[in-house]
Amino acid sequence: SFCTLLITQINRQITNKEVIAHMADSSSAAATAAPAKPTVSGNKVTFRIILTSERTQPFRVITIAEEAPFTAVLRFAAEEFGIASVDSMAATTKDGTGINPAQTSGNVFMKYGQEVRLIPRDKVGCQ
Repeated sequence: SFCTLLITQINRQITNKEVIAHMADSSSAAATAAPAKPTVSGNKVTFRIILTSERTQPFRVITIAEEAPFTAVLRFAAEEFGIASVDSMAATTKDGTGINPAQTSGNVFMKYGQEVRLIPRDKVGCQ
């Protein structure tokens, strides 16, 4: 950091030109470095997952970090309801709009709200 550079300058008794050259080198290296990782906000979202294929419509409440992939929510819900595979079910909203699971939980929560309905694929389109 800049403080360590100043302490090093005092200890070594180097000239200002060398310090400025070193600062220019480090700033250009930082500009060409890989972009910073996204920060984790620590916020959580809560979903009410309803299994619509059952007559009683059981549900589970799942709270997860908003950066987590929505597929993690679906995978956990599938285990809780005893569904064999995440690939064998569809996630929809209460009005029937399909939810693409390839997005973060925070995005799904902001777009569609808290309530998610799971329909096993063998029941899709059935009465």
